[in-house]
Amino acid sequence: MTTNAGEAPKRPRRRAPAGAAVLREDVTEAIRAAVFEELAAVGYARMSIEGIARRAGVGKTAVYRRWRSKLHLVLDVVSAMAVMGLPAPDTGSLEGDLRLLYEVTSRALRHPVASQIIPDLQAEAARNADIAEALQKALRDGQEGVASKVVAAAEQRGEVRAGVDPDLALDLISGPLYWRSVVIRGGGLPRGYLDDLARATAGALRAL
Repeated sequence: MTTNAGEAPKRPRRRAPAGAAVLREDVTEAIRAAVFEELAAVGYARMSIEGIARRAGVGKTAVYRRWRSKLHLVLDVVSAMAVMGLPAPDTGSLEGDLRLLYEVTSRALRHPVASQIIPDLQAEAARNADIAEALQKALRDGQEGVASKVVAAAEQRGEVRAGVDPDLALDLISGPLYWRSVVIRGGGLPRGYLDDLARATAGALRAL
C-alpha cells in the first residue's frame, strides 16, 4: 500500500473474530423458559439438551454456547430464582403483612410448573450437592429477604420485640405453608386456612 511522504500508513480495519457473535437475550430467555417447562414435563433425570432446544425453538448449539451441560443450565436457572424474590407486603400490620405474603406464596406454590419442579429438584438434590446448594439458596434467599422486612416493619410498629432471632422467625413464617403445600400436597387449602395461619404466626412472633 502506497502513502504520501510524511504520512503514517493506515492500519487495516480489524474484523471481529469468528464465533464472537453477541448472544441474543431473547434466545437466552426462551431457553430458560424451556428449562422450566421441560423440568415440569419430564423431570431432571430425563431432561435433555435436545428436548430443551426443541421446546425453545433453537438448535442445540445455541444452548451449548451459553451453558456447558444441563447441570450448569439448571443451576443457573434455579439460582436466578433467588434474585427474583417476592414483593415485600406493606399493609400496616403484622397479621396483614403475613396474610398477603401467604396469599402470594400459595399462588406461586400452586402453579403447575412450581409444584412439579420443586419436589423433583429436591429429590435430585439428595444426590447432587451442587443442585442442593443452588436450590437451598433459591428457596431461602427469596423467603428470607421478605421475612426479614416483615419482621423489621413489625419491630418498628412495636408489634414484636426488637432483636427477634431471624432464623427462628423465618422458620415460623415460611415453614408451615411450605410443609402444607409442597410436602403434604393434599389438594387445595381449606377455607380460611391462610387467615388462621397468619393469625397464628403473628401470635408466635409476638411471643418470641
